[in-house]
Amino acid sequence: MAVVKELLRTEVDGGLSFGDYTLDKKTKLDGFEFQGDIYKVKTFREITKLEKNGMFVYESVPGTAVEDFYMTDEAVTFTVSGAEDAQITVELEEGCEYIVYMDDVNVGRMKTNLSGKLSVSAELGEDVSVDVKIVKA
Repeated sequence: MAVVKELLRTEVDGGLSFGDYTLDKKTKLDGFEFQGDIYKVKTFREITKLEKNGMFVYESVPGTAVEDFYMTDEAVTFTVSGAEDAQITVELEEGCEYIVYMDDVNVGRMKTNLSGKLSVSAELGEDVSVDVKIVKA
């Protein structure tokens, strides 16, 4: 999977793609308007972070590339790639239980913490991407 050289872009079908884990220096894009909201992305080899209207949405350590990111009240879906395994955190509804799927395999139920964050690990590497789907239980 290719990195997102534009740092942040909209897809024809309405999703967002963002992140470039090949960068050696932290790079950011601020003020990206999408569906009436303002997005900001910071990305490089060590971290990728997405904010919407100044609020946390997504973070990975180390950095990743994310394609076809969709977020609704009931689910978050995206495809992620990176140079190595990554810890991914997304902001969801606080105190709720979610079912996590990696490449269509149910990897279990998880509950968000008091701030609504949910963290998962993805096994990534050269030419390896993972489809992630997190659905409210």
